[in-house]
Amino acid sequence: MRENGTVTGGGASTAGGHVPVMLERVLDLLGPALTRPGAVAVDANLGLGGHAEALLAAHPSLHLIGIDRDATAIERSAARLAPYGERITLVHAVSDELPEVLRRTGHPRVDAVLFDLGVSSPQLDETERGFAYAHDAPLDMRMDRDQELTAEHVVNTYSAGELTRILREYGEERFASRIAGLIVRERRKAAITSTGRLVDIVRAAIPAATRRTGGNPAKRTFQALRIEVNGELAALERALPAALDALAVGGRIAVLAYHSLEDRLVKQALVARAKETGPPDLPIPIPAHQPSFRLITRGAELPGEEEIARNPRAASARLRAAERIREPVD
Repeated sequence: MRENGTVTGGGASTAGGHVPVMLERVLDLLGPALTRPGAVAVDANLGLGGHAEALLAAHPSLHLIGIDRDATAIERSAARLAPYGERITLVHAVSDELPEVLRRTGHPRVDAVLFDLGVSSPQLDETERGFAYAHDAPLDMRMDRDQELTAEHVVNTYSAGELTRILREYGEERFASRIAGLIVRERRKAAITSTGRLVDIVRAAIPAATRRTGGNPAKRTFQALRIEVNGELAALERALPAALDALAVGGRIAVLAYHSLEDRLVKQALVARAKETGPPDLPIPIPAHQPSFRLITRGAELPGEEEIARNPRAASARLRAAERIREPVD
C-alpha cells in the first residue's frame, strides 16, 4: 500500500501535515545522487506526490518527472506540486513506459528513480473504485479508469482454471481452486458485480477454521484480482530494467514494495545487476562481467514500530535500493 498510506508527523512536512511511508529513509537513500546542479529524479508511481514534494523541497535545483497511470493522481499532484513550477514534469503513463517518457521529456539519463508500488490510499478510500473489500462497491479495481478490463470482467468471464491460477500466483491463496469453483457456480445464478457479493463468496469458500484467523479472508483474492486487472507484475518486470538502464553513474534507485511477489521481483532485478557474471575461476576479472550496481540496503528494510503505530498501512512496506557504480561494458 503506498502514499500513500500516509503517516502523520515527523520528517519533511507535506500537504496536510502528512508524510508518505518511510519518507526519511527514501530521502536518505536517494539524496547522495541528487546533489549536483540540474539533477533529475523520476517518481514512477506518483500517487499523491508526497515523496515527490519532499524530494523537491530537499533539493532546490532538482527537476522531477512524475509518472502515474491514474489520471486523478496526476491532477491532485499537479495541484500539490504547483509551487515548484517548471521544476516538475507530470506524465499520465504506466511505469513501464519509462523509456518513452524519458525520450519525450529530453532526459534519457537520470540521477534517481523511485518506485512506490501497489494501490494508493486514495484509491482504497474512494469506495466507488472497488479496491477495498471492507465496503460494498462496483467490482472495478482499475487504476487507469480509461482501460477496459475490470475485476467484474475477470470474475465473470475467466474460466475456473484461469481464476485458480490468478488467485494462486498473485494472491498466494491456498484455497484458490475452492474459491474459483464457487465463483463459477455463483455467477451462473447471476453476474457478480459488487465487492460485497464477492467477499461473501470467498468467505463461503474458505473453511470456517481458517476464516477465524488472519484478517479478512478476501484480502488475498482482492490482491490477486487487482494485480491481474492492472497487469502490475508484468509492468514492474519491464519497468525495473528500464529504470536501471536509465540511471547515470552515481544514480540511485529506491523501491517500496508491499507484498512478497513485488519484493521478490525487485530483489532479483537489483541483485542481478550487483553481482559479477563471469566464471568464478578467472585469474583476471573481465570488465564486461563486473557488476554495474551496488546494493545500498542490506536486504529489504522495514518501517519502524513508531511509523507502523501511526499508520498500520505501512506495516507491509519493504524498501530496497541500489546505486550505479559503472557503465555496462559490451
